[in-house]
Amino acid sequence: MKTSRHVKAALLAASLSLAAPLVSAQNIAIVNGKAVPKARVDAMIEQILKSPQQPGQPPMTKSPELEQKVKDEIVMREILIQEAERRGLQSSPDYKAQMELTRQSILIRSLFQDFEKKSGTTDAEARAEYDKIKAANGDKEYRARHILVEKEEDAKAIVAQLKGGAKFEDLAKKNSKDPGSAENGGDLDWANPGNYVPEFSAALVKLNKGEVTDTPVKSQFGYHIIKLEDTRAVQFPAFDEVKAQIIQRNNQAKVAKFREELKTKAKTDYKFSN
Repeated sequence: MKTSRHVKAALLAASLSLAAPLVSAQNIAIVNGKAVPKARVDAMIEQILKSPQQPGQPPMTKSPELEQKVKDEIVMREILIQEAERRGLQSSPDYKAQMELTRQSILIRSLFQDFEKKSGTTDAEARAEYDKIKAANGDKEYRARHILVEKEEDAKAIVAQLKGGAKFEDLAKKNSKDPGSAENGGDLDWANPGNYVPEFSAALVKLNKGEVTDTPVKSQFGYHIIKLEDTRAVQFPAFDEVKAQIIQRNNQAKVAKFREELKTKAKTDYKFSN
């Protein structure tokens, strides 16, 4: 009896395999008689791995878990696509319009990718940009505090209070009009002097550690009383650490320029708004 059951099971399995198409190495499933090719899975995984990751997230890697999830998605898509086609939705005007927009988007993206491949930022260009940025940042950072007020007489009064022994942090919290630093006693954290308006930077770099400007510094924002807390050597990242970011930024600028050049050269009667 046991042998008979095994034979029947084998025969049943054989008959079922003959009744439906085989799932080959090139296919992951059969859905309503239609093969779902493994190439769809490979293409989606490749697209996922190339997609930019969220900041702070580890890079996506190929794994059995990822492959299984993609297979689930691909087979589910096939089920939904077959139902949509059964209803004739592929012939609707809305579908055709969206397909045309998608075709255009893919073709434009391919154009920019081709441009980057042929005219993208070289290692030498990235190095030159790195050296330029490094030089612009200088070799020293400053940690400063400031008190910002609207009127010069108010600023002079605060300078007098500081000379009389008042605490800078307390006066900043009470009087400063800078919402970004007032609550922290006027603290501006570490920064390159070039980050500030010229008048502020010029006064800041003349101070020694612990000194406060004797006279208010006028800028477009009002009048500043500046205190230099400390200075330190700039901790600039190594080229290899930022190379990819520099290349990406430069490529974006090149693509934007390429786009504008095509726009300028095109013969059209259309008038762009900008």
